[in-house]
Amino acid sequence: MTGKITLTMIKPMAVQKGFIGPILAKIAEGGFKIVAMKYTKLSLEQAEKFYEVHKERPFYGELTEFMSSGPIVAAILEKENAVQAYRDFIGATDPAKADAGTIRALYGTNLGMNAVHGSDSDENANIEGDFFFSKVERY
Repeated sequence: MTGKITLTMIKPMAVQKGFIGPILAKIAEGGFKIVAMKYTKLSLEQAEKFYEVHKERPFYGELTEFMSSGPIVAAILEKENAVQAYRDFIGATDPAKADAGTIRALYGTNLGMNAVHGSDSDENANIEGDFFFSKVERY
């Protein structure tokens, strides 16, 4: 059974470039309902905790430094089959390989600065949603 939520983050470079509004508009156009959202900045320790699953990967240090380098927008999105629907919607991790019109193709800079995060499984969507939002912050 597929879940109805996924977590996204608009990453620091996309926030810095002023893409919050266009990305949120695109998300709404895609039929996703925002059920929780916040503008925040991760500390290095919080970024390390969030991406702990990648701790042994060679990009972990660069990723956590980038994700703690400036403000982000975190949001829980709702839609049927949310995780897969959103991953398809945002495009390939590498913006150069993402389909035209996807969020990453439109607003991503490169593989590391690909504009948005999207949960990779229903289980992680729930874990990631709980990382940022209490139950009373969801509508």
